[in-house]
Amino acid sequence: MTAALPVAAFLVGICMGSFFNVLIHRLPREESIVRPGSRCPACGRSIPPWENIPLASFVFLGGKCSGCGGKISLRYPAVELLTGIGYLLLAVADGPGYTLFRDVAFFSLLVPITFIDIDHRIIPDELSIGGLAAGLLLSFLPGGDWKGSVVGGVLGGGILYATAAAYEKITGREGMGGGDVKLIAMIGAFIGWKGALFTIFIGSILGVAGGLFAMRKGKDGLKTAIPFGPYLCAAALVARFAGEALWSLLLTGK
Repeated sequence: MTAALPVAAFLVGICMGSFFNVLIHRLPREESIVRPGSRCPACGRSIPPWENIPLASFVFLGGKCSGCGGKISLRYPAVELLTGIGYLLLAVADGPGYTLFRDVAFFSLLVPITFIDIDHRIIPDELSIGGLAAGLLLSFLPGGDWKGSVVGGVLGGGILYATAAAYEKITGREGMGGGDVKLIAMIGAFIGWKGALFTIFIGSILGVAGGLFAMRKGKDGLKTAIPFGPYLCAAALVARFAGEALWSLLLTGK
């Protein structure tokens, strides 16, 4: 593989990251992602194309809107850079072919889901259910495993749903939202039942660690609200690329 694929993947990634910023801002507000065009969140001024170049425009503008002078959140270039690096690493790891196409689609769902859940404690159905459908459909392409995809979606979502229902019955309060259940079903559709199980396991460990930290810093103690989606998304990437090795280690000790 030449350097052309990773470079192209990075460039496509930062452009897609710019689009993901639109999704992150507009989907939770139930706004159209098509109209109106990009605009400053502070003053509402339309952003011309030459001020909307991924990464570069933020640097050229000094991190400020050229209209009102308001600061542009670091979140915008951070999402663009994260997506660019993610696409690049996927290109290096997978090479050209079906696997890269599937993993890019998967990663492209995880990025906006993570930031929307952090900001709003919700996971839009457009991403979770739409992603579930995409994972199932992609599994029918040459190189896919539709049986594993179906089982992964059903098993992953079923386990988390049963866990959430049991917690609510025992404690009398909701401990996990329906968005997390749909998310793990989507993850299972992309990476199969083994990946779904490892995602739940690793995500739970990360969630407990993050929850303890948040409770220590916050004032609500055990009632501190913790978005579980970001931990599941991070765990899903670990499961995707290290899951088979972990599974082998668990079964054979090697």
